[in-house]
Amino acid sequence: MPKHLVFPFSAIAGQVEMKTALILNVIDPGIGGVLIKGEKGTAKSTAVRALAQVLPDVKYVKGCVFHCDPRPGKGKCQNCAEAFAAGKKQEYETSPMRVVELPLSATEDRIAGTLDIEHVLQTGKKKFEPGVLAQANGNLLYVDEVNLLEDHMVDLLLDTAAMGVNYVEREGISFEHPSKFILVGSMNPEEGDIRPQLLDRFGLCVEIRGEKDLPVRTEIVARRLAFDADPERFTEAYAKETSEIKDRILRAREILANATVDKDMITMASRVAWYFKMEGHRADITMVRAAMAYSAFNGMERADKEDITAVAPMVLTHRIKKKPFEESSFDIGELKSCLQDF
Repeated sequence: MPKHLVFPFSAIAGQVEMKTALILNVIDPGIGGVLIKGEKGTAKSTAVRALAQVLPDVKYVKGCVFHCDPRPGKGKCQNCAEAFAAGKKQEYETSPMRVVELPLSATEDRIAGTLDIEHVLQTGKKKFEPGVLAQANGNLLYVDEVNLLEDHMVDLLLDTAAMGVNYVEREGISFEHPSKFILVGSMNPEEGDIRPQLLDRFGLCVEIRGEKDLPVRTEIVARRLAFDADPERFTEAYAKETSEIKDRILRAREILANATVDKDMITMASRVAWYFKMEGHRADITMVRAAMAYSAFNGMERADKEDITAVAPMVLTHRIKKKPFEESSFDIGELKSCLQDF
């Protein structure tokens, strides 16, 4: 069967902010995921699915259905934890991170997994059927039209993403397993919004629109038609650029692993969050992490004001309180004025 080819990530013209937000989360999953808001036909789903081409490889315990991280100190399921505690050598496998898609029609049991209560009562042993959150461990979880998902389902996804653990309880019997993933949601605002409390849980948010620049718009159409005519040839034409993006991500991860947080960065992020009246401190922390990842992607070992300026719109836009029917109250000019003393 011929391999199904996805439009190359490196060939997506325009939509720089969306691609940047996705890459930053791959470099540092601790940023907290990204919500992509935009009208139909703006390459939201295309970009997320194509991101798989530049995702780095991950190691996981061989044979583990939860793909546990074999490194010491990392979250493990009960079986892997017991084996590790007993000093058993755990073999591992390496494979590229995947983009796991959540069907909009999925039930809570399909997402979280299910406990076989009858089996527990008969044998005294727990039997767990893994769900989507088990598949997502160590990968990227994509929810298209996340605004149409029931609120308690979104709560479940965001809570699990924040804790890195999926906890299931049925009839007083519980089970948990590691579930660390990058959460990416996309939505068309014309089809309804999601609660502000849930919006705040996404680390970054980008609002995209169809390209108004005629040459860019023309290039988008030309590339799409070329891909549809000959997917293999088109993909091969962008193979070098795709490889370069992946290499930059790997290098950025190395830089970030050895980076230290500069006090000036914290001061700048807190100043910006205070200026734009952010509630809580999630925005401050996310801004620092995103700025450091942005700097590392550009090959720099230390982030500065320009990096804060680049990522702040993605961090703040969805967190700023808006009046009814107001599209956005974020002003880049105000941001630069806020940082002029640094």
